[in-house]
Amino acid sequence: MSIKRPEVLLLVGMSGAGRSASSNVFEDLGYYVIENLPPDLVESVVQSNDVAESNRQLVLTVDPREGVAQGELNKSLDRLSQSGVLTRVIFLDADTETLIERYEENRRPHPMGQESLSQSVKMERDMLKPIRELADLVIDTTDMNVHELRKRIIEGFQGEATNQDLKISVTSFGFKNGTPRDADLVLDVRFLPNPHWREELRASTGQSPMVRNYVLSFEDAQVFLDKAKDMIEFLLPRFTSEGKSYVGIAIGCTGGKHRSVVMTEEIGNWLKNDGKDAVILHRDMKEA
Repeated sequence: MSIKRPEVLLLVGMSGAGRSASSNVFEDLGYYVIENLPPDLVESVVQSNDVAESNRQLVLTVDPREGVAQGELNKSLDRLSQSGVLTRVIFLDADTETLIERYEENRRPHPMGQESLSQSVKMERDMLKPIRELADLVIDTTDMNVHELRKRIIEGFQGEATNQDLKISVTSFGFKNGTPRDADLVLDVRFLPNPHWREELRASTGQSPMVRNYVLSFEDAQVFLDKAKDMIEFLLPRFTSEGKSYVGIAIGCTGGKHRSVVMTEEIGNWLKNDGKDAVILHRDMKEA
């Protein structure tokens, strides 16, 4: 049984990657949110809000324009952790092209204020590189709209305040759309027979019993599951011992509709049944 601890989530990331939208979601989940905080004030703000004494759950969004001193921030987070406050860094990112497109669509000035958007994004990315390296979780919003981002945060953090176990996301995806950028472990199931070539299965997804039964009917599928579970069981305690709070497992097939969905459901439900704090996500199932 997990013991409730006071908690601080440090929310930081690229401008245009969804920090404001994310902070709104955390507020809806019951976290107390303080926005646009300079990094050197993190420790004093946590102390002034009596987080350690009140078991409060706090989200701080850091203003990238203030700069980030990795060493000092790391020391602050270590001191907070030693005082009994659970501290985690969440970094929101997106590829450069997407960030530029978002600013062009909104016609807003970039906070870095360089001559071009590409220069501004590069400057900010370089500035935030040290804090990105501190992140417990990187959420890449390149392929997300605000509704998908909201769903991702709710599925990953709802109930977080009362459960401090390792958080695991198991995501199906299609290689034709690229691999998830925030995955710690990527598994490829394209070696399995593709239900797409079975006319009676093509329109269904891996959540259909017919597709599931077809995919799992092959001996290689069972061997894969056994070996994948063995590897995951080996890795999880080692991720924990290294201080990771979040682990992303991504399972891919060609389109992300059939084989990867079946295997993601199997592994995700296996983790849940084993008492792990796991969420199941299907990135490309509808688009495949």
